[in-house]
Amino acid sequence: MSQRLARINELLKREISDCVKKNFEFSDILVTIHDVATSVDLKTAQVYVGTIGDTDKGREAIRKLNAKRGLIQSIVMKRVVLRNTPVLHFQIDESIERGVRVLNILDEIGEIDLPEEAGGSDEPSAAGGKK
Repeated sequence: MSQRLARINELLKREISDCVKKNFEFSDILVTIHDVATSVDLKTAQVYVGTIGDTDKGREAIRKLNAKRGLIQSIVMKRVVLRNTPVLHFQIDESIERGVRVLNILDEIGEIDLPEEAGGSDEPSAAGGKK
């Protein structure tokens, strides 16, 4: 990805996040914009949304954002001047949940006593150790 596209993605992420915070209310759920991936021709942009709370309410929030994407695009594009106005597509970002699951699995593995290998001890060997 070019540096220009990375800057555009970050700017769109900031402005979309600000727009969602000011113009939308979600009950019993926290909605955050995690990332924006704009196509090279600036015609489309995938907006990855993270939700904390009930998964059904998270899906409903995504539906609400996709239904109101025209409003969001118009507000954002008044502040961000680009040659093409990307069409926003909101989708749920499950990377946080996947990360938590991986960490939980790693914690479970850490609790299991693994057999020590014969050559992997931390004690200095007789030939290389000092007396």
